[in-house]
Amino acid sequence: MVRKINNMKYIEEFRDRDIVQQLAREIRKISKHPVAFMEVCGGHTHAIRKFGIPFLLPEHITLLSGPGCPVCVSSTRYVDQAIAYSRLPDVIIATFGDMIRIPGSSSSLDREKAEGRDIRIVWSALDAVKIAKGNPDKKIILLAIGFETTAPATAIAVVHAYREKVNNFFFFSAHKIMPPAMEALIDEGVRLDGYLAPGHVSTITGSGIYRNITEKYGKACVIAGFEPVDILRSILMLVKQVEENTPKVEIQYTRVVRPEGNQEALRLMEEVYELRDDWWRGLGMLPASGLGLQKKYAAHDAEKRIEVEVEKTVEPKGCICGEVLKGVKKPVECPLFGKVCTPENPAGACMVSPEGACQAWYMYRSNDEMM
Repeated sequence: MVRKINNMKYIEEFRDRDIVQQLAREIRKISKHPVAFMEVCGGHTHAIRKFGIPFLLPEHITLLSGPGCPVCVSSTRYVDQAIAYSRLPDVIIATFGDMIRIPGSSSSLDREKAEGRDIRIVWSALDAVKIAKGNPDKKIILLAIGFETTAPATAIAVVHAYREKVNNFFFFSAHKIMPPAMEALIDEGVRLDGYLAPGHVSTITGSGIYRNITEKYGKACVIAGFEPVDILRSILMLVKQVEENTPKVEIQYTRVVRPEGNQEALRLMEEVYELRDDWWRGLGMLPASGLGLQKKYAAHDAEKRIEVEVEKTVEPKGCICGEVLKGVKKPVECPLFGKVCTPENPAGACMVSPEGACQAWYMYRSNDEMM
């Protein structure tokens, strides 16, 4: 079976019922002890719910959803500041689509856009630079959201604006890196035995960034792909590590991820960014977990160049998004879930984004009813 999996090329093969069932049987055969594994990628969360992966596992294997949605972990304060920027008469906000509906303390970018603020959805960071070139009398502020996956693309835009002297392009960062959050969860006492490590992040970073997880904390770690065969094989690899007491970093997603990562992207990130303390929903302020601009590019830093008054932050009452992001609560345990809070009318960030755990559980809630 291993040879067959290693030779697979097409999407249908990674959803092959026979292979899926065989992997599930092997997991049941090998797994003897109660374990909890956490995925820290929103793409994994949605795939796990969509394909009903929990149905295939023994009851003593628990899957937890972690802080794998960059929009979800961004602070309400960040949203409030973006809204405050949008209200300035000479500002255009450029943002990716899932950010626009995140609730702030008293409004959202979607609501501000409806009231006439110039807020534009872009497909790439370079789109924001183009908007800046076409509107020299305006300040264009890009809401830079994402983990290591999207940070290089934003860095390209910053370098381009710097070299082309697009002086009205500004960067408002909520970029974060994953390892500090993964370690903070363990430090906080969240019970987990291993991580399904994020495939897309690891495409950029390589596997070395998780070494502390295995060597310092003794937790299993497997970088996983996103199809049913990928996820089940990754869980099997995690189970073997736990049962044999051999925690290490393994790559299941070998068709995409290399141990060294993307060296050019890493070089670019090192040139453009510097580490800074940053706030994570559910985890608070984590040292050296965020990405700000290096001094060379400070002229494009919105926080340093554009003053704005921000309202007092107010978190949504009853929302347990922070607890969901830590894996200590399930979305269905929230009193707002599916009632006050739905994808059409989200009360919290975890219901807005396609990578949010609450939206995943809502979309595939029929699966939950069967479990």
